[in-house]
Amino acid sequence: MADSQFSLSERVALVTGGGRGIGAGIAKALAEAGADVLIADYNVALAEEGAAAVASLGRKSEAIVVDVRKPESVQAMIDSIEKTWGQLDIAVNNAGVVSLGGIEDLSVEQWDDLIDVNLRGVFLCCQAEIRLMRKARFGRIINTSSIAGKVGFPNLSHYSASKFGVIGFTNAIAKEVAKEGITVNALCPGIVATGMWRGETGLSGLWALPGETEEQSWARHQQSFLPQGEAQTPEDMGQMVVYMACAPHLTGQALAVDGGFSLG
Repeated sequence: MADSQFSLSERVALVTGGGRGIGAGIAKALAEAGADVLIADYNVALAEEGAAAVASLGRKSEAIVVDVRKPESVQAMIDSIEKTWGQLDIAVNNAGVVSLGGIEDLSVEQWDDLIDVNLRGVFLCCQAEIRLMRKARFGRIINTSSIAGKVGFPNLSHYSASKFGVIGFTNAIAKEVAKEGITVNALCPGIVATGMWRGETGLSGLWALPGETEEQSWARHQQSFLPQGEAQTPEDMGQMVVYMACAPHLTGQALAVDGGFSLG
């Protein structure tokens, strides 16, 4: 992304959930493209860690603590950005959670908790971000969905519902702001070796066959789900976000970086 057509110099970007995993990969790519990157997270330590990583790349940053489920917290974040930075050019609404549950076992609390972060949080962030971006008549919003927002997964009905919802919401608001210099797109990561997939409590551990180790399960899922046969990386997601942030006529789309999984 070193090409000048992908330069984000003098742009200010916000990444929610930017302290680790996919969010950290996105923040790194934005910083390498020249943007100053603000890291927002519910966990103050993760926000600070993410901001330090951006600063180590020579870009300005700030750690922001936010609860994306709460409108007052989200609006306070945007108000602070406007006061301190004077602009918000790129917003990556990446904060999300995942849990497993079969349809008969899934509790209302599980459903509500996940929808609150993954879908309500995206709504609240977009609403506040657009209010600020409209003042400048410029903005690039990228909402993190998932391949589970294109194809349903068993025992992830609530997660798939939230991510399908992100895609529909993204497409709708893109049309609302299309003539105001603001684009809105969704990123659909495939299988990435972050906390959602890796470890005994990740999907590869929970979906391991009898007698199969987590590592073996991880290898099997890459081969069974992905035509390329290998997982994607946070850096892959960052490259796509930089492209989305630079493309003036790309809007209302849900682009998958998934090694061919969603080809069908």
